[in-house]
Amino acid sequence: MPHQGAQSRLVLAEDSLLLRESVIRLFDEAGFVTVASFGDAEALLAEVDALRPDIAVLDVRMPPTFRDEGVRAALELRRRLPSVGILLLSQYVEGTYALLVLPGRWVDGTLLDASWALGLALITVWINNSDRRNEQAVHGTAAAGALTVSTAATAAGLGVLVLAIYTHVPWSMVVLAALTMALAVTRTQLAFRRLVKLVDVQRISRTDYLTGLPNRRALYADVPRRILARGSGPGALLLLDLDRFKEVNDSLGHDAGDLLARLGGDEFAVFLNEAGRSEAVAVAVKLRSALAASFTVEGIALHANVSVGIAVFPEQGQDLKALMRKADMAMYRAKATRSGHHVVATADDNHGEDRLRTLEDLRAAIAEGQLVLHYQPKISLTTNVLHGVEALVRWNHPTRGLLYPEAFLALVEEAGLMHELTDVVLGLALDQAGIWQGQGRPLTVAVNLSASSLVDSDLPERVDRMIASRGLPSSTLMVEITEEFLMADRDRAKDILPRLRTNGVRVSVDDFGTGYSSLAYLRELPIDELKLDRSFMLPMLEDARASALVASTIDLAHSLGLTMVAEGVENGSAIDELARFGCDQAQGFHLSRPVPAGQLELWLLQRGTDVPVR
Repeated sequence: MPHQGAQSRLVLAEDSLLLRESVIRLFDEAGFVTVASFGDAEALLAEVDALRPDIAVLDVRMPPTFRDEGVRAALELRRRLPSVGILLLSQYVEGTYALLVLPGRWVDGTLLDASWALGLALITVWINNSDRRNEQAVHGTAAAGALTVSTAATAAGLGVLVLAIYTHVPWSMVVLAALTMALAVTRTQLAFRRLVKLVDVQRISRTDYLTGLPNRRALYADVPRRILARGSGPGALLLLDLDRFKEVNDSLGHDAGDLLARLGGDEFAVFLNEAGRSEAVAVAVKLRSALAASFTVEGIALHANVSVGIAVFPEQGQDLKALMRKADMAMYRAKATRSGHHVVATADDNHGEDRLRTLEDLRAAIAEGQLVLHYQPKISLTTNVLHGVEALVRWNHPTRGLLYPEAFLALVEEAGLMHELTDVVLGLALDQAGIWQGQGRPLTVAVNLSASSLVDSDLPERVDRMIASRGLPSSTLMVEITEEFLMADRDRAKDILPRLRTNGVRVSVDDFGTGYSSLAYLRELPIDELKLDRSFMLPMLEDARASALVASTIDLAHSLGLTMVAEGVENGSAIDELARFGCDQAQGFHLSRPVPAGQLELWLLQRGTDVPVR
């Protein structure tokens, strides 16, 4: 047997897969470590010398003959490994014992073998009581009575049947005893059906429905036990953020680690036994290599990226909670540096703490109204009239001051807060549009929508309700969508944009000219405006080919009935050139930086409605 404090090593031979899983779980919860399981006795005997178990659990009847294979294996185990504890599973309890002590002199099939029902009846009542242990105390008394009555009745019936073997017993007693035993057997069968159902429920609760992998619940249940069993031995936790988890499940599910679990979405965790830093990095490289190969979806070759954060046990955490936190920091670092994988380093602690603190602050900012909007005017190049503004979000942080989008938008996306932030920005923009409307300035306000905002299928209806609740015309709002999104998810764009447009909201394509795809979406989608990317502005003044490209893009927009807006205009020369090409509107630092609504009103008062731009 194992030394004091160690976990007992168990081997199992059972031909029923369901019972095998149930026995393993039962002994696992009792603190045993199942080192191997087999479907027949011969396979167990072939491996048992190398496994050196402390206890062996065997079914009495197994392939190939389904008679006494387990008993014979137990006798052989006792000869080879005298110190091994042996537990036999059988419905023929006394027969099994007799075969052990009286080999060759016992014949099974007598009425005495029916006594197995007594043991099963006791197990049945225990299962029933265990399942109801949280009920009121009064039920405990009733359960104790049920246990006494059930045991006494079964014992009495069994006694009558045994007595009938040796002496004459009235037939009525035999019938009653047989009925008692039949009821005990029926009760036992029902209980075992219930037990099987409970095992299935437990298995389902620990399994990810989409991939069949262990889920977060299983990870948090199994890894702490594995860490405890490891003692001071090495181990590693890998946290993955990936898209092609189906390939991981199919090709690496058995090789990538001792436990591969899906945490939700595109996040997975791999726990490695007997793995230090170098072994964990090797697995991360293997995972990235497997995912690097291109795959085809609807005839399009695609590639997937994966970021892997690695935390090593016990150096970077003594429990799963600490390892998960460190691995999450490392994964974020891998994303930020685009290195693919990252092992936790001392410097990451400060970075991780800063990130967690920023995320906490960000949640508070959304809830407590710390987000503000600055507005940049869009000016007509033909009439010098202000037609509308673009609303740009800022974070008025209580201690760090005014933060620009690049300081927090990536974290918003990562934390899944874009839905809440979008609602806040839309609300602020429409509130301000309502104020200007009341002042006699019916300005269109443009709001940028991220790709993750457009995943929300309820967005058009929600926007419509927000506009209607303020009594504004739908044309007050314009949404700006990046060209990159339109090309990457055209089906989503075809669903969302027409519904927004039907409600009267106008649609603008931001960063136009930066994509590498067909312009067919200009014909397919309900678009009102194109915004020429700022990267065209400076080359336009220095390169004739760039200038021709800008002119032809403006002509293209006009031929499709679209308004063309040039963004990033920073000098008068660019405005003169754009006006010469027939560009409709411009925005940029040369006209005005993004400013709070109060400063924009002052800017309007100083210049009047007609704003000189040259």
